[in-house]
Amino acid sequence: MKKIDRKDIDPQVFRLYDDYAHNRMERREFIEKLSLYAVGGLTLTTLMSSIMPNYEVIQVDQDNPKLKTETIEYPSPQGGGTIKAQLSRPKDAEGKLPGIVVVHENRGLNPHIADVGRRAALAGFISISPDALTPLGGYPGNDDDGRTMQRKRDRNEMLEDFIAAFNHLKNHPECTGNVGVVGFCFGGWISNMMAVKVPELKAAVPFYGGQPSAEMVPDIQAPLLLHFGELDTRVNAGWPDYEKALQANGKTYTAHMYPNANHGFHNDTTARYDEEAAQLAWNRTIAFFRENLK
Repeated sequence: MKKIDRKDIDPQVFRLYDDYAHNRMERREFIEKLSLYAVGGLTLTTLMSSIMPNYEVIQVDQDNPKLKTETIEYPSPQGGGTIKAQLSRPKDAEGKLPGIVVVHENRGLNPHIADVGRRAALAGFISISPDALTPLGGYPGNDDDGRTMQRKRDRNEMLEDFIAAFNHLKNHPECTGNVGVVGFCFGGWISNMMAVKVPELKAAVPFYGGQPSAEMVPDIQAPLLLHFGELDTRVNAGWPDYEKALQANGKTYTAHMYPNANHGFHNDTTARYDEEAAQLAWNRTIAFFRENLK
């Protein structure tokens, strides 16, 4: 089915999707309100198809011949269990590699975030992409059920699972021990919080992520690279206070606000994707990691 161009979608549709994707609206209410924008020759089915994720859009295949990609398990601090994760690195790497923890959104390790993990590996890093839904059976194959499942987990417990991923990667025999983190939405919050909680973290890149409290900022040691979409008023509302605290405590950070970009602009599987902003943000991210994970 042909999708609608992002520019032809009413901005309110993206706000509705943001509310739905972040558990502020049930599916039935979302569809009812979305139907109000199915006017003229635009059907509800076409509109839904245009804004929901399309996981056929993959940039780096799981069997990419340049990469060694596998599913691993590492110890979780929660109850003595394990967390499953994708581990990916270049096949032809000589010597040890710097590491990147890739943190998913609020729906588990879906195909898009796994793809992002492989993109990081293709750029010359060893990456680990954990699935915080592992204790509940893992990513269920669709984002709706994934969001429902993730709501059942405590976010601070999930934070500890991602910190455990950092420790696992840092001590991996193919890693130099220099490890950074990049995360998206929920993963952006995790990235900010890992900067607070992990003194050995070398770099943190939150994409449109929630911010820690001002009282936590003094504990941040890692340099930060922060990406925001101009139209993402929900997340952006907390940025001025966060920046003020970063400045007051002399922290190293760079922030970019991408014009006319929505929350989730880096996700190329949805209509919120902004190709120009996403490519620029990713190029900046890789350059930042190369500089700080040397």
